[in-house]
Amino acid sequence: MKKSFLYLGKQPIANSFLSTLSKKSIKSEYFYNLIVSFDTKNYLVSVKNPVNPKIQYTDKYAHRASESKTMREAFKNIAYKLQKRFHPKKIMEIGSNDGVFLKNFPKHKVIAVEPCKNLAKITKNKFKTYPNFWNKKLSKLILKRNSKIDLIFSANTISHIPNIKETFEAIFHIISDNGVLVIEDPSLSSIININSYDQFYDEHVYVFSALAIRNIAEKYNFTLFDVEKTDTHGGSLRYFICKKSSNHKKTNRLKKIINEEKHMGLAHIKTYKKFADRVKKSKIKLINLLKKLKKDNKKIISYGATYKSTTVFNYCKIGLDYFHYVTDTTKNKQGKFTPGTHIPIVPPEKGFNDSVDYAFLGAWNFKKEIMNKEKKYLKRGGKFITHVPKVEILS
Repeated sequence: MKKSFLYLGKQPIANSFLSTLSKKSIKSEYFYNLIVSFDTKNYLVSVKNPVNPKIQYTDKYAHRASESKTMREAFKNIAYKLQKRFHPKKIMEIGSNDGVFLKNFPKHKVIAVEPCKNLAKITKNKFKTYPNFWNKKLSKLILKRNSKIDLIFSANTISHIPNIKETFEAIFHIISDNGVLVIEDPSLSSIININSYDQFYDEHVYVFSALAIRNIAEKYNFTLFDVEKTDTHGGSLRYFICKKSSNHKKTNRLKKIINEEKHMGLAHIKTYKKFADRVKKSKIKLINLLKKLKKDNKKIISYGATYKSTTVFNYCKIGLDYFHYVTDTTKNKQGKFTPGTHIPIVPPEKGFNDSVDYAFLGAWNFKKEIMNKEKKYLKRGGKFITHVPKVEILS
């Protein structure tokens, strides 16, 4: 039974950066009610009414994983570890983005699956790319042209696909008997611990826990045999899954994380209701802080036009009344406007200058990288604002 516990208001598509603020573009902007629920049967946390993926993943998809140094290094490290541990002959990535993970393997070994045509265009000249949504039909097509897959990797993508039943059935069809499915997604326990409610947006149909993945895997003839904690995206879990008939053994690390999640209360609705109360308090504190700074005539911008900040801006109803603009290094976001709140996005070299007093960390999950990069800004007295794990000023 699904029980709703968090309402984050009317939200736009997180990657729908408007090119112009014409009456037509504003009127046609898509909004949905962001309600988050908990399934008391399988412990899965999900968006109650998922958005149609065809609206989300278009040829204008803005995110480029390789533009972050943190992510480039993270994908390079995991590629090396997986090759060393499992020695796969054939590798496939579901949601390959711009190829930041697959480029670490020999070209003849890899297959990319990427529904966003602009991203698939980047990788199709490097290795075999299928510009399609992942489903049974695609699984059968790939298997018709290739041998079974030994390693299927998917970072921040399986949680984006509404039809979880078809997703796993399609994977079961194509994975080799002793093959491994590795899924990497934001950790539900981390979100609860650090109050990062902005991990909920249209793309994150599900936010997984090891408890939920274990139950889902079992339902579709798989076994969760290992889990690894990572620092990416403010705290993620990497799940290692195989067929029930496989010879992979369950690790002590898995048992430990399952016990941690049980102890945290991730199998009980009351945990999520308490989280929802903290989210409401965080909203009030952030608005009050911005009001105070604005009253003191401080110039405030946002650092990073992230999908997470879309949730924060629209839930807290903060826009041009507080922020002058947003700076972002992603070329195809520059010159556009944030979804829903319509704050202009400018290049850092143009907007991140000596006139800025405070910068809201839209990309708080890259805090270490940002603080190291912006030492000059901090040295002259510039400050950052974050809402994770609590609303505070960082100097």
